[in-house]
Amino acid sequence: MASTSLLKSSPVVDKSEFVKGQALRQPSASVIRCHPISAPSLTIRAASSYADELVKTAKTIASPGRGILAMDESNATCGKRLASIGLENTEANRQAYRTLLVTAPGLGQYISGAILFEETLYQSTIDGHKMVDVLVEQNIVPGIKVDKGLVPLAGSNDESWCQGLDGLASRTAAYYQQGARFAKWRTVVSIPNGPSALAVKEAAWGLARYASISQDSGLVPIVEPEILLDGDHGIDRTFEVAQKVWAEVFFYLAENNVMFEGILLKPSMVTPGAECKDRATPEQVADYTLKLLQRRIPPAVPGIMFLSGGQSEVEATFNLNAMNQSPNPWHVSFSYARALQNTCLKTWGGVPENVKAAQDTLLIRAKANSLAQLGKYTGEGESDEAKQGMFVKGYVY
Repeated sequence: MASTSLLKSSPVVDKSEFVKGQALRQPSASVIRCHPISAPSLTIRAASSYADELVKTAKTIASPGRGILAMDESNATCGKRLASIGLENTEANRQAYRTLLVTAPGLGQYISGAILFEETLYQSTIDGHKMVDVLVEQNIVPGIKVDKGLVPLAGSNDESWCQGLDGLASRTAAYYQQGARFAKWRTVVSIPNGPSALAVKEAAWGLARYASISQDSGLVPIVEPEILLDGDHGIDRTFEVAQKVWAEVFFYLAENNVMFEGILLKPSMVTPGAECKDRATPEQVADYTLKLLQRRIPPAVPGIMFLSGGQSEVEATFNLNAMNQSPNPWHVSFSYARALQNTCLKTWGGVPENVKAAQDTLLIRAKANSLAQLGKYTGEGESDEAKQGMFVKGYVY
């Protein structure tokens, strides 16, 4: 049965307990030898040789009116998307769809960064141009998914941990050489399953190690502890868990000497569980989410790039817009996958003649979220398709 307590602390043993019941012998003054003892020095890790570049990259991605296109679905997940429109999961079909996305005319006006899967980072478009080069020409910073996915966390309440630290330094160095300039690592926290103190600590520590390694390789790390929408809990419970999770994350980021000016965050918005009967308005979501950011996120962090987490395209945009109705210390924007691509994918349907129409649909969604980042989105003219929820219980990315 899942614990109702978020973090259970172990009992602290007072130092006196170690010698309780023992008489401490006092040395004779005649045998005392006094030697000068220097105070232990505090070693501070030297700043990454990429420090200036990291700050510049983070600020570029967190530029006004722009956000991130998350197109880093694994080949298996991409296969599920293709299957939804009746296409086989082949490299050629994945290449065709990714080409459609990165070549959308004028996409860089609304999108500042694109997260890629490893296959895409080394892939070319159907016309033979490197995907990375096409993005750079659009003034879009290429990024790369570096985690190796979720696996069961032994000793937890049926929770997960994210693997991928082994060999990460060599992989991030290679990704930098290939043209990537930021990275993403997604781990998750499940409210119905606790979350246990073990799962929260594991998530925070893994994110911190990844962030430190990425910065040493010149990649701006996106820090993403996703609090899953699964569950029937209310918005207050989400807020409670999020505060604990983010406190732990920033503690370990500091412990690992991560430079806050050279990271980006990708948090969940504070919403009720997907199965909660009491739904929240965009204004309520904005109020809770901004309160969380103000309590937990240092203003040195340049950008907060929210994930959509299964919200409908329109819902995710309205919630983002509500958060930008007043000035924030950070660039509050988006890093959406399904909430940018869903209608685009269905419009394309795998038919070459539909590419332009699909790209136009992508640009409509990108522009809508661009306006939301500026606090100017109205929701006028949205299609019924864009209003459909995309939550999937137990979703695997």
